[in-house]
Formats: sequence, C-alpha cells, structure tokens
Amino acid sequence: MTRDEAIAKFAELRAVEGVVDDADLDSVWAGLATLRPEEMLGAWKGGEFVTGHAINGMLDKAGWYGKTFISRSEVQPLVCRDADGKLYSNKKLGKGEASLWAVEFRGEVTASMVYDGQPVIDHFKRVDDTTVMGIMNGKGGVVDGRHFYFYLERA
Repeated sequence: MTRDEAIAKFAELRAVEGVVDDADLDSVWAGLATLRPEEMLGAWKGGEFVTGHAINGMLDKAGWYGKTFISRSEVQPLVCRDADGKLYSNKKLGKGEASLWAVEFRGEVTASMVYDGQPVIDHFKRVDDTTVMGIMNGKGGVVDGRHFYFYLERA
C-alpha cells in the first residue's frame, strides 16, 4: 500500500461505525511514514479504533482526552477529564507517566512512548501534519496476541 493509499484507508477506517479489522489497520500502518520523537511534542487529542481488543471502551470510561508530550523525558500518557471537565494527567491509571524514544517496531524505527510503571510502549506513525496513528505494544498492551490501535490529533 502506498502512503497516499494508507492515508485514504486510514480516513475510511476512522469513519467506520462498527468493528475494524486488525489486518486492515496493519496494512495502513505499514504504508505510513515514521516520526522522530521531537515531532510528537505538544498536546494531542486521542481516539481509538474499535477492533474487539480488551481495552476498547476502557479509555472512554476513564474520561481519556489524549496525551501531552512536554519533552522527551516528560510525557503525560493518559490525559483525562475530571468530573468538572478539567484536564489532568491520570497517573494512577497510567501507573506513573512516560518518556519518548525512537524504538524499532516491525522493522522501522519510529517515535515511541514508553510508560514508566507498566510494560507498555505506544508506537506512532504520521498520517498527516496533525494526525498520527498509534499501536500499543508490550506485555501490558498486547492481549491475546492482539495490539490496541488508536490515533492522535494535535490539540
């Protein structure tokens, strides 16, 4: 799949109201460009692809808003809204915060967020200048051999 085809397919899958197939998301991922960690700096609003993964729906219940990358060593992976609508870093849910690295995943080195307190790594690839696709990896993110797929948009 070419980069342009991957971007078009990403938009199509994001608009799906029901369940999205992991294989379709993997094809999109393969066609997207990698990122340098510095390109992730800033605030991002998140969303998930519904695939039937065990984590689907859990972030919404926690009031997940997105992620904030302050620096490579200071990342708020689970920015949520409290009962008053105020954003905060949910350190309890995230078991701490995270850091940003360049990590190899599926044969490519790309921007990746490593959680401080749990065995989870989120890898990112560029969809366009304001959108990235993410895949949750690691012992805490891969459930029954399946990854969790999500996206972030610049806030």
